[in-house]
Amino acid sequence: MTNQKAVTITVNNRDYRMPARPVVAICVDGSEPAYIEEAVAAGVMPWTERIVGGAGADLRVNCVIPSFTNPNNLSIVTGASPAVHGICGNYFYDRVSEREVMMTAPKLLRAPTLFEAFQKNGLRIGIVTAKDKLRGLLGAGLAFGDTGSVCFSAEHADQATLEENGIDRVTERLNRPLPSVYSADLSEFVFAAGVMLMETLALDVLYLSTTDYIQHKHPPGSDGANAFYAMMDTYWAQLEAFGALVALTADHGMNAKHRADGTPDVIYLQSFLDERFGVDICKVILPITDPYVVHHGALGSFASVYCSSPNDPHIAAAIRELPGIELVLTAVEAAQRFELPVDRIGDLNIIAKQHQVIGTSPEAHDLSGLEVPLRSHGGISEQRVPLILSQPITKAPHETLRNFDLFDLALNHTPTID
Repeated sequence: MTNQKAVTITVNNRDYRMPARPVVAICVDGSEPAYIEEAVAAGVMPWTERIVGGAGADLRVNCVIPSFTNPNNLSIVTGASPAVHGICGNYFYDRVSEREVMMTAPKLLRAPTLFEAFQKNGLRIGIVTAKDKLRGLLGAGLAFGDTGSVCFSAEHADQATLEENGIDRVTERLNRPLPSVYSADLSEFVFAAGVMLMETLALDVLYLSTTDYIQHKHPPGSDGANAFYAMMDTYWAQLEAFGALVALTADHGMNAKHRADGTPDVIYLQSFLDERFGVDICKVILPITDPYVVHHGALGSFASVYCSSPNDPHIAAAIRELPGIELVLTAVEAAQRFELPVDRIGDLNIIAKQHQVIGTSPEAHDLSGLEVPLRSHGGISEQRVPLILSQPITKAPHETLRNFDLFDLALNHTPTID
């Protein structure tokens, strides 16, 4: 890499030093801080144990609310809140077209990513995401072909082409079969691909984003969780060995969302509102919804409600009375408190307490795929996440850090290389 320490770029009103060494940024989907803490305590993450023991930086930061995958990944790669980049859920109700929309299309993004700016300044970018739902958003504005930059998903790695993804024959290059989307193997494929890209393309910036399949099924400290984190630890060590600064965080935490008997603790909000106020008065949207609902049944701790009479105070008051509800905010209140785009959230925005989730109606949720008691996310209770750097930071830029300060910390607040 050409020494570009003196050069800075400005993206979404934040200045970043150009990297003087490779940077590997990792988003560990669903990584409640206790997952790493328990695995380190069990002695199965030697690389991480060294880093958090003083060789690097070990921080706890806040993620974006709602604590879902798409808004947080896009905040990390834009260095900005959803109010700036526009992605406020995995799924939303488009008031203009009056239809429900998956938030996966690049046209929905309202701000450039750091990757686009880095590539325009001559850097090679690599992006590997577990699920294809993020690929288009993360790769927005990038050129591929023979640019040396790549962007593909583990889910559809067998379909990657030079023209669209900057690489082909991915499974052949890795000598690995295409993994199931509902498996720990999907995340391991991401890391194996990251190592392969660093070996073969000499990337300047690499972004890896995993899936939370394991975290939805296994609590911190369990055998399943510790084995998964031990696997990741071996890859993080390999990535650092390329001379890279490794910077990792999470998109959200994870909590048990079930009763003592193991059944999901669900507030069926659409059913309640229909019974209380009548059908077609309120429409409940669940922003956790994406194409992969087997492990959570589209049940999370955040919901948006669209009302035929948006200013009717009785609706908000009735929802507040429900057991398990933590917050009921108007669109303006939610936009201000959580830095969300006011035009892409509901008239009312509802957050459940730590161990409850919000659904629409019982018949709308297929829970047959839940093999273990429900674990999920979306609320304030899943806001605290780890942020770990393989180098110590010189000084934190402000007191309250967020996961989307990852690149700022990695590029602006770690020791420079002469």
